Amino acid sequence: MWAFFRKVKKGLPTFITALVLAITVWIIAVTASDPAENRSYPRNVPIEIVGQDTNLVMTSDLPTNVSIVLNTPQSVWTAILSAQSPVRAVVDLSGLGAGTHTIDMQIQVNIQPVKVVSYSPRALSIKLEALASKAIPLDLVIRGEPAIGYQAEDPILSTDQIVVTGPISQVERVAKIQAILDINQAFEDVSRIINVVALDQNDMVVDGVTLTPDRVEVEQGINQRYGYRNVIVSVNLEGQVADGYRLTNIAVFPLAVTVYSSNPDIVNELPGYVQTMPLNLDDFNDDVDVSLLLDLPEGVLVVGDQRTVLVRVSIAAVQTSLPIANIPIEIIGLPENLKANLFPEFITIIISGPLPIIDQLKPEDIRVYLDLTDYKVGTYQLQPVVELPSEEIVVDSIQPELIDLEVIIAPTPTPGG
Repeated sequence: MWAFFRKVKKGLPTFITALVLAITVWIIAVTASDPAENRSYPRNVPIEIVGQDTNLVMTSDLPTNVSIVLNTPQSVWTAILSAQSPVRAVVDLSGLGAGTHTIDMQIQVNIQPVKVVSYSPRALSIKLEALASKAIPLDLVIRGEPAIGYQAEDPILSTDQIVVTGPISQVERVAKIQAILDINQAFEDVSRIINVVALDQNDMVVDGVTLTPDRVEVEQGINQRYGYRNVIVSVNLEGQVADGYRLTNIAVFPLAVTVYSSNPDIVNELPGYVQTMPLNLDDFNDDVDVSLLLDLPEGVLVVGDQRTVLVRVSIAAVQTSLPIANIPIEIIGLPENLKANLFPEFITIIISGPLPIIDQLKPEDIRVYLDLTDYKVGTYQLQPVVELPSEEIVVDSIQPELIDLEVIIAPTPTPGG
């Protein structure tokens, strides 16, 4: 037995040497087939904060990216780049109180084998402050004035207290919470949801705090003053437009006015409208804009001393249509040595347009022709051209639409013929 152990002891150094050489050869072989290399990790690695006391808030800014260089075999690089989030940058704030602290960053890689060669930044300066909260009355600022003749009632807020939460240094800066409501020229109730903002004693915005709620609903009543009233404007028309024309529209600007009187009973007795002075439409045959005085009862005035309104009258001609038959077709542009035979030689057209213009139309005012310039001997089908004396008249139909046309050599005149 002792002889056996002496042999093992004698051969142990040789065995260990052989084992080391084998492992070395294996490592060299593996490294040669899958060499390790340094690379910058190409993805953005967000900094994770862990262990922070819930009664503290961090007021320092963190870097947006961490630069990391890793050393690992190519096969592991492939696995790292295909994984969802294999690399983490962690900052542990466990046990830290209020104040400024320098904390080392920890780089964690969940795929191995890998070596972290370098990373930047390596440490962070982090400021922690106590989390504070306080309720502050809401200051509603009303800007502008209602329209003349109207008054604003007391506003109604969905809440009159705003809770400010954040770092104690920022919360202590907040001197007031403000919301602004604009009621300039309002003539009806206002209902809005408006933002609130935290301000310091110099009316500068305080950032870094949370407002609860951050918006409020405001109901602002707008009522008409006693003795004032909104009334619509009605145009007093007389007469008729010219024959062959029709009235298409009457528009008035403004549509309504605010009237008032020192005797409110007069205003209350108005029928809800006031009329203009009469507008006589006799013989009008075109659009017209006219300024008309308002016909106001005695003792009634318009807010702003407005005494006139703009009235826009729209007038259009009555449209009609008319068939015209047996209109001869004129040939133009044909050389003297050629002759054109038309089938048929007359057409019928239907035209439409303003009645006054069509009523004055004469047959000789209409020209129908075929332009045969550059045409040679042959047979053709052409559409005749219709010329009318006014662009307001349009051709609705031509019958027939096409004319059969034969161009031939003109017969030689017979002597003495």
